[in-house]
Amino acid sequence: MAEETPYVSRAGLKLEAALRAFGIDVSGFVCCDFGSHTGGFVDCLLQHGAARVYAVEPGYGVLDYNLRRDPRVVVCERTNALRYIPPERCDLVTIDVGWTQQRLILPAARRCLKPGGHVITLVKPQYEAPKEMLVTGLLPPARLAPVLGACRAEIEQLGWSIRGQIESPIRGHGGNTEYVLWLSSKENATETRSPHQKADSSKPAG
Repeated sequence: MAEETPYVSRAGLKLEAALRAFGIDVSGFVCCDFGSHTGGFVDCLLQHGAARVYAVEPGYGVLDYNLRRDPRVVVCERTNALRYIPPERCDLVTIDVGWTQQRLILPAARRCLKPGGHVITLVKPQYEAPKEMLVTGLLPPARLAPVLGACRAEIEQLGWSIRGQIESPIRGHGGNTEYVLWLSSKENATETRSPHQKADSSKPAG
């Protein structure tokens, strides 16, 4: 029997865990979600009070029917997030993409953000690691730390501050361990404390 979830997919539980851990309240936020697929992150954002969500997905017809009918959702199907620019700047960009490294997707997220905006991104070490480090598609636990460390270093070199990190409560494809990072741009360091932020979880966890 499938595990029950309050969202259209279990991905929503990953974002929910991050919002709770980082103390972020998205009420009234305009958000952009990269890699929406069926809409787990989109559903989570809406249930936590987001005013509008741009659901960016390269596929077609995969977003949950009720979500695509929701007036708060702007459906952007057949759309490559790497080149997407929303019609308005967003308070928050959420990211759950496969086969794309963080160093490639994060510049696209920056283009979408308001000054002082935030990113919550799901880091999938199996896509950050060299292929020779994988064993039948799985990144062995002993190799997680160096891969994640290198990924974090790349993110910071791109001009982001890592304000929080948790291990995802849900395993990824093939049982891979994933991490959720909360980022803000170093360019707007004086503006990044959101009025909806309850706490600053800058110490890595997981």
